[in-house]
Amino acid sequence: MDTTGKVIKCKAAVLWEPHQPLKIEEIEVAPPKAHEVRIKIIATGICRSDDHIIEGLIQDSKYPLILGHEAAGIVESVGDGVTTVKPGDKVIPLFVAQCGECRGCVEPKSNMCCKAQVGQASGLMLDNTSRFTCKGKLIHNFISTSTFTEYTVVDEINVVKIHDDAPLDEACLIGCGFSTGYGSAVNAAKVEPGSTCAVFGLGGIGLSVIIGCKVAGASRIIAVDVNSKKFAKAKELGATECVNPKEHENPIHEVIQKMTNGGVHYAFECIGNTDIMVSALLSSHFSCGTAVMVGVAPSDSTLSFSPLLLLTGRTVKGAIFGGFKSKDCVPELVSDLIAKKFKVDGLVTHKLPFHEINKGFDLLRKGESIRTVLEF
Repeated sequence: MDTTGKVIKCKAAVLWEPHQPLKIEEIEVAPPKAHEVRIKIIATGICRSDDHIIEGLIQDSKYPLILGHEAAGIVESVGDGVTTVKPGDKVIPLFVAQCGECRGCVEPKSNMCCKAQVGQASGLMLDNTSRFTCKGKLIHNFISTSTFTEYTVVDEINVVKIHDDAPLDEACLIGCGFSTGYGSAVNAAKVEPGSTCAVFGLGGIGLSVIIGCKVAGASRIIAVDVNSKKFAKAKELGATECVNPKEHENPIHEVIQKMTNGGVHYAFECIGNTDIMVSALLSSHFSCGTAVMVGVAPSDSTLSFSPLLLLTGRTVKGAIFGGFKSKDCVPELVSDLIAKKFKVDGLVTHKLPFHEINKGFDLLRKGESIRTVLEF
């Protein structure tokens, strides 16, 4: 049945208010307007950032809304003026836009489009309206993607075509978790061959950092987590050593300093905990170390440490989406996935039907999953 230009009724997981389970509802998805794209979602991953919204940790979030931002799908229809994708294309929605015209897009050192809604989400499309309704109520968008739904609508600057041979249940991870972690190693830190690295937090992003460090040629990759059950997977993906802070009397940064003759070249915080961010900084060598902040902390968090930690030569960096310019780099990453330059299937511990989405979040909160992929 041709749905072009028509409202589509479909199932979506709606978060009506924080601290509540997601509820599977029938919603209405309006057709795309000019320079918009409607996508049939095939697979979507569950990310810790989605859970932050459920738990009310990100201020100014707009409710009710449809979460999800790590996905792959197929274009159902396009609005007037769309030139970069067409119906039938395999695509990845992009929570970091790339308009190609703003200062952020034209700056070679930046991957942050000025139109991206990261950190300043309106919960609406670029024209300040929504394409979602449920029970007569407007449903907000989440960081320009909203993928916990059978169909979504995104602005053209928030979607990119990928290779026709891409396995969508794996490629969806390139929409957030894998790219964020992998890019933090190869782009933000620029890990060199022979260098030493410490990775704090072994979820999907932390394990993707390990993959990036290995591809970059790091000689030692120290994986750090309070859940020792994650160590086997970390070693499988490239970690050379694993450390559980609970098994040591001294602070973890002292343990790592002792292991590495004063500290690692690169330390990555992949949790979103400000105390651990400081630990990562202290774990890097005082004269040349770099700490990369990857995890998303609650919006009211502050980071506090002595400036003397930087005066001697340390560097602190942050990078959203691994520093990748989304439209330019996501198709290349998918092609690298197809060419087996790296594997992402090891990051997926669970695959669930979409209607079991709350079970997927339970697995995340219990530390029993790395990445859960929901399939429609």
